[in-house]
Amino acid sequence: MTAVLSGFTVVWLIIAVGFALGRFKILGSEARLILSRVVFFVASPCLLFVTISNASITQVLGPQFGVAAVGAFTTLGLYLLAGKFLLRGRRFSELVVGAQSASQVNAANLGFPIAMYVLGDISLAAPVVMFQLAIYMPVLVATLDQCTAKQSSTAKVRPSARVAVLRRVLQTVGNPVIVGALLGLLFSWQQWHFPGPVQESIELLSGAAIPLLLLSFGLSLVGSHPLDKASGRRRDVLLASVIKLIIHPGLAYLIAAFLFGLEGTMLFAAVVMASLPTAQNVLVTAVRYQTGEIVARDTVLVTTVLGIPAMLAVALLMG
Repeated sequence: MTAVLSGFTVVWLIIAVGFALGRFKILGSEARLILSRVVFFVASPCLLFVTISNASITQVLGPQFGVAAVGAFTTLGLYLLAGKFLLRGRRFSELVVGAQSASQVNAANLGFPIAMYVLGDISLAAPVVMFQLAIYMPVLVATLDQCTAKQSSTAKVRPSARVAVLRRVLQTVGNPVIVGALLGLLFSWQQWHFPGPVQESIELLSGAAIPLLLLSFGLSLVGSHPLDKASGRRRDVLLASVIKLIIHPGLAYLIAAFLFGLEGTMLFAAVVMASLPTAQNVLVTAVRYQTGEIVARDTVLVTTVLGIPAMLAVALLMG
């Protein structure tokens, strides 16, 4: 328990530094965007490559991957079912974004630091990242494509279904984080290694990912004002937040313990990963499809503020 508390303290201190940098505008107005781009295009792909290439394929695509998959889709279904009765008048696309907010965890920005400093093994975050980027996000994006597609009077205006699917596949495969993960799987499978100087350069860049992720996370908390009554979506946000912070971890425990037979550290890791706050790219998706933006934004903010205390509660309960 002392190690867990120490790990959370390290995470919070770096987040606090990021918040202070944003609050006093030390890095300028574009700091968060620049840090996020460096992490997304350089540091995170390197971190995933190093982490996965040094692990076995069975470890990356093993029980933790299965827990993340079953837990996310179950949570998604629960929100859609509850939303049908509690959130009347919502478009299905908005319910999908709310369900995504309740089920998609911030595995990249917080998963790696939590796995490193709290769980003691950074590779425990890799299966969750792989599942969300390679399977979950493409499925949800395809669903929103169908929900929000405008009816066209001519077939020429709208691309064929085959072209649309191909475009989504190319976008997914071209994601830098996916590239890093897939290369890591390939190198792990073949037991390949880059020449010494190249490997050292990649490892140095991967070392920048965690501190930059936490600093960027702290910057994102500046000026947050969730649950504005005037938005008319307070119930949506509260439903998504409760499911994300309470029900999702509870389901992860049941799935990990009784479906996959996990115990000890692996069981704790599965629950902690499910306790992570809503991923920030849910808001990016909502903005892209112009649906559920308020729900996505506020759920990200609420679960972000309460996420680490929630994970600390999990640590205390399972300690």
